[in-house]
Amino acid sequence: MNDKFFDLKKEKQDKMINAALKVFSLCDYRRASTDDVVREAGISKGLIFHYFTNKAGLYEFLYAYSIKYLAIELYQIVSINEHDYFELIRQTQQAHLRVMRQYPYLIAFLSKAEEETDPEVVPLIQAKRTERKKEYQKIFDRADMDGWKPGVDTEVARNIIHFTVRGIEDAYLKSGEFTPEELIERIDEYMNFLKPAMYQ
Repeated sequence: MNDKFFDLKKEKQDKMINAALKVFSLCDYRRASTDDVVREAGISKGLIFHYFTNKAGLYEFLYAYSIKYLAIELYQIVSINEHDYFELIRQTQQAHLRVMRQYPYLIAFLSKAEEETDPEVVPLIQAKRTERKKEYQKIFDRADMDGWKPGVDTEVARNIIHFTVRGIEDAYLKSGEFTPEELIERIDEYMNFLKPAMYQ
C-alpha cells in the first residue's frame, strides 16, 4: 500500500474505504470487482491501483484497517468490569453501531471475510483473522456463567446467540437498505426475547 493514501482528505479516504467495504461485503473476493469499487466511490480506476497496487492489496488494507478501527471502538465502549453475558453483547453491539455510523458496511465486511477461502488473500489476512477472534473471545471469556439458568447448555446458547446476530446482519445487508440504528435495534429485540429463556 502507498502511504500517501493517508495524505488524502479524510472525506476522500472514507469515500474509497466505504465503497470497497460495500463491494467486498456483497461479494466474495473472487467475484468482487474493482470496477464496482471505483464506480461506487466515483473515482478513476488508476487511483485505486496508485494507492493499493492491485485488488489483493486493497483487500488486505481494508481488512487491517477494519480490524484496527473496530478494536478501538470495542476498547472504548466495552467495560472491562462488565461480566454479564447479555450486557457484554449489548456493549459490543453499541461499539458496532459507532463503527457503522462511520463505515456502514465494515462489520458486514469482517463477517464476510471470516468465510473467505480465496488463496490469493487468505494468507494476507489469516493472522489478523485469528487476532479478531481472540479479541472477541477475550471479551466474552470474562462473562460470569452463574447467570445462566440451570440445565442450559451454555455452549449451545452462545451459538444460538451468535447465529441469531449473524442472521440479522445478513438479512439487513441483503435488503440493500438499512441504517445502523435499525440493525442494532432489531438485534436488541432478539436478545431481549432470548435472555429470559437462558438467564435467571
